[in-house]
Amino acid sequence: MTMNFDFSWMAWTWPTAIFFLTILALLVGMGVWEYVSPGGNPRVGILRFETTRGDRLFVSLLGSAFINLAWLGLTDLSLWWALGLSVIYAIVVFRTV
Repeated sequence: MTMNFDFSWMAWTWPTAIFFLTILALLVGMGVWEYVSPGGNPRVGILRFETTRGDRLFVSLLGSAFINLAWLGLTDLSLWWALGLSVIYAIVVFRTV
């Protein structure tokens, strides 16, 4: 049985669908993590105010969006480089913020 999804109604591509499914998976994963270990492990990082895992995920997603938009507007290089930079940014945010 072949699954043939038609995304033409919204001009979606498979990479776009995968992008949004990844964000959904991150949110579900964070929800499960919060259920298993409530409290979000608040801590004070380089921003000098208390943040939780959810706050750090939000900052990571927001920053990654800006990284990718800037990448699209300022370079002709592949977006895979922006993805790599976004992953590094998220790791830094989760470790230091």
